Amino acid sequence: MRSNRLAIVGAGPSCTYVLDRLAATARAAAGPLSLDVHIFDRGGQFGAGQVHSPDQPVTSFLNRIVGQVAFAADESVEGAGPLLPKEDRPTLLEWCRLRYEETGDPVFDVAAEHWPKRYVHGLALRDQFQRYVRMLREVPGVNVHLHQAEVTDLEDLEDGRLAVLTGDGERVVDADHVLMLTGHSSNDPARYPSQAEWRRFADEHRAVFVPSAYPLEAAFGPGEAGPGTKVGCVGMGLTGIDVILHLSEGRGGTFDEQPDGSLVYRPSGLEPDSVVMFSRAGLFTFARPYNAKERDPRRLEHRGVFLTEEAVRSLRLSAGTPATVGRRSQRQLDFRAHVFPVIVLEMAYLYYRTLLGEDFGARLVRAVLPEYEAFLADGGRGQASDVSVRRLLAPVEALVDEAAEVVDGVLAGGRPLAGTGGLGWDAEAAVLRFLDVVFGPEQASALTGLLDDPEAFAAAVRAARSPWRHAKDVAGQRFSWERSIRPVDRHSFTTPEEYRDALLDFLDVDHRWAAQDNLTNPAKTAADGVWRDLRDVLATAVDFGGLHAASHRDFLDVFMRHHNRLCNGAALEVMEKIRALIRHGLVDVSAGPGADVVTDAATGRFVVRGTATGAVLPVDLLVDSRVHPFDAENDVLPVYPNLLRRGIVRKWSNPGAGVPDFAPGGLDLTEDFHPVRADGEVDRRITLLGPPSEGVMFFQLGALRPNQNHHVMQDILCWMRGFWKQDAAAADPGGSLITTGV
Repeated sequence: MRSNRLAIVGAGPSCTYVLDRLAATARAAAGPLSLDVHIFDRGGQFGAGQVHSPDQPVTSFLNRIVGQVAFAADESVEGAGPLLPKEDRPTLLEWCRLRYEETGDPVFDVAAEHWPKRYVHGLALRDQFQRYVRMLREVPGVNVHLHQAEVTDLEDLEDGRLAVLTGDGERVVDADHVLMLTGHSSNDPARYPSQAEWRRFADEHRAVFVPSAYPLEAAFGPGEAGPGTKVGCVGMGLTGIDVILHLSEGRGGTFDEQPDGSLVYRPSGLEPDSVVMFSRAGLFTFARPYNAKERDPRRLEHRGVFLTEEAVRSLRLSAGTPATVGRRSQRQLDFRAHVFPVIVLEMAYLYYRTLLGEDFGARLVRAVLPEYEAFLADGGRGQASDVSVRRLLAPVEALVDEAAEVVDGVLAGGRPLAGTGGLGWDAEAAVLRFLDVVFGPEQASALTGLLDDPEAFAAAVRAARSPWRHAKDVAGQRFSWERSIRPVDRHSFTTPEEYRDALLDFLDVDHRWAAQDNLTNPAKTAADGVWRDLRDVLATAVDFGGLHAASHRDFLDVFMRHHNRLCNGAALEVMEKIRALIRHGLVDVSAGPGADVVTDAATGRFVVRGTATGAVLPVDLLVDSRVHPFDAENDVLPVYPNLLRRGIVRKWSNPGAGVPDFAPGGLDLTEDFHPVRADGEVDRRITLLGPPSEGVMFFQLGALRPNQNHHVMQDILCWMRGFWKQDAAAADPGGSLITTGV
């Protein structure tokens, strides 16, 4: 029997998950196996990959709580097949507890709701990878080969296999199947006008340009970004935050906790003079809320009421524009006009249900339903997005007007609670819920005891303080999409100092709201429940040309930024450090929104200009601290440009109707992740998971979650089913794995 040769390119987290499934399946196989697995990793970081390397700076945090990380399929995964024994598939939480028992190292002493260091995740990934490799090697007929080498190309062979070529041109293995798990990369700055100009300027002057912040340990050369220098960071997201902590805490600075829980930064003297942070919005990603859903995710994670897959299908029928995308017929939507109004409605519903209780939420659904169903049926009648948003929110606003009159009347002592019946919603329950949200259980209980005395109750409400800085009336807590994404009023500042103060004030509020949690704080509940819990619905709207070309560009350029800021931020612990660094003065946020970069040949420095604040901030070193989108043609590593050149893969493009086509940079893939070649044929010998699918699909990244039937594992199972089916075809040299069906 001819050996089936599998080449896996990239040995990061996804490879670890794949090895779990291979090990479990191989151990349970009924008949003999003849399988050679060749795993390639450019940096030799087997199991963790570069992003989660155990050797990275200890200042970086994983953007997922400990209780939400797994390394193997579990009982929740539909169609998983055989599972490994439970002791061989610990979650990250279980792995950390075992490691803490063995070592006593406090870094492993974590609870489910804690945010782990990213290198700890890397240690666990490496450990599990090694465990799965040992298991596979124990199965008769299975061989596993680890190659610390960069795969640079694949070459078609006459026998139907693919030659796997490494950086030195060596033909390492002729593979029957290649699984590409290359993860994050970066793009060649020479291919992008602004980055190319920055690099040219740096080459000709004393300034330094860092085109990609990762890996952090290699981003800055000896003597760079130290005392006497100023660093500018393009981007205020998670990567920018990693850079800040690397240049402060990573340089030996410390944080002292104050009696009120805030932090004060104590510099080491090895930091740069300042780190200038700027972006289009002038905002950091918002703090991730304490995850109260973790105690029972299946029950507590939000299921859409208005934003559902059925709603997307209805909008396609009523408003979709017929198009052919590749070989697929699609009725394309305009995200801003058709989907976004329903998103805002879902957020408003969650916001007010959280603020005023379940009964009020149920009444809101009944009030909105006729207009919502009409919107699905007419697709918005071709009206602008803001018109449709107002249309869907009109019944919400009317009901909230009523709630404001009733609840605020009770809070002010002018309306007895006993006279609030006959409304169609339980006013007493709404008042009690409002008190609980605004003041917390302890204060709310004391206030509730005064409800029979309206005057004393109103006086107590006026005197009470909201720990989360909530307004103390319904009228002061109206939901607003604009305030959600632009929380710093553009009219509240005119100088750099005023913007710094305004941003610090918002960060204080945001910190308090995140600490309140994602089931009790209205704003955090709305953002988390829609943009995180309902990602699958968003994927239904976007994937495989679900949006027309111009709208798809708009979605990635505008709405993905909102998504990342609203629900993909850093942990409270991290953001408290950022606040301390701003207060200390090491981090400079005074450029404000809309800042840009110019070059100053006279001084040889970059200059960050605050168009809204008037700030002028020269910097010696400029870091592109944004995660680069996958771009096969412009990737800094050679494998994808080479595959494009050979025609083994092609870029996916969303065809424009009267406007230019939109090619986000990802590859043209089938639903089961096989590439469409330049000639239009599907190559089932190759499977690509992760970033190469970004563009044709939405949000394919993420760590595996336990007890969730997680999409990351389902994608791997999709590959697994095809791989084992192809085992027989691989044994037959005459079998073809290139087909014409998409």
